[in-house]
Amino acid sequence: MHETDQELLAQIAGIRGFQPGTAFNLRQNGEGVERHSTPNIQITPKSDQPGIDIHISAQTNEEEVHIPVILTKSGITDVVANDFYIEAGAKVKIIAGCGIHNDGCDTSEHNGIHTFHIGKNAKVTYIEKHYGEGNGDGKRILNPSTVVYMDEGAYMEMDSAQIKGVDSTKRNMQCHLKADTKLMISERLMTHGKQNAVSDVSVFLNGENSSVRIISRSVGKDESVQVFHPIAVGNAMCKAHIQCDSILMDQAKISSIPEITANHVDAQIVHEAAIGKINSEQLIKLETFGLAEEEAEAVIVEGFLK
Repeated sequence: MHETDQELLAQIAGIRGFQPGTAFNLRQNGEGVERHSTPNIQITPKSDQPGIDIHISAQTNEEEVHIPVILTKSGITDVVANDFYIEAGAKVKIIAGCGIHNDGCDTSEHNGIHTFHIGKNAKVTYIEKHYGEGNGDGKRILNPSTVVYMDEGAYMEMDSAQIKGVDSTKRNMQCHLKADTKLMISERLMTHGKQNAVSDVSVFLNGENSSVRIISRSVGKDESVQVFHPIAVGNAMCKAHIQCDSILMDQAKISSIPEITANHVDAQIVHEAAIGKINSEQLIKLETFGLAEEEAEAVIVEGFLK
């Protein structure tokens, strides 16, 4: 594998290569490159469209599965559909993401469609990383789409990060929760230059005692534009908390549009949103330690996005 590809793989998969015995599927430039299943995690290619089916058995206990995607050729549009079937009681960590290296003049684009079917009392941790780089004029575009179905008592923690190099992204997520489910969504985003990012997240709390917490932290630099639109719909006795915090820099524009709907008398839904510039007192304090203004800003932004 080329050194650039290895660096991208390390960025989005969190590892350099795969540990023996780990389930993984590596996709590069629109084609499957390498795949490995384990006794508890079976990965099979779809027959009717690009993508894979990942079957995670009830015996799975704290295992990992990695599904990175790499684009290193300019002018590629990659569309892939991945379905996860997590059996009742399983415990699994799924590490996904896409890295684009575009040195050409044509647009490189990846559209990933992930659907999760989470069984009763299963526990899922899902980590998704997006990263872009390259010296060409071609755009780097990522449009992730996610659908989640959670059965009774299931737990899911989702952590998505997009910190560098993606010119345009449109994220669409829909989650459907049954009784006694718990969903935690954390999104971290930084845009710069003329980048554009739109995130639409809809959660439907359909079962009694279901709950969701959505936390978004973002930083907008230069002339970039961000729109975050989280929606929580309570259709039963449930709890939902939406929190959106953003730092605005330079000439960037950020819109945070939380939307809440209660269709049941015992639905408790709260939203909070805050957008503002970097705290001047924090800057001054760091500058007294010998940091230049740009260095101090970088420290604050890094801490904010952790």
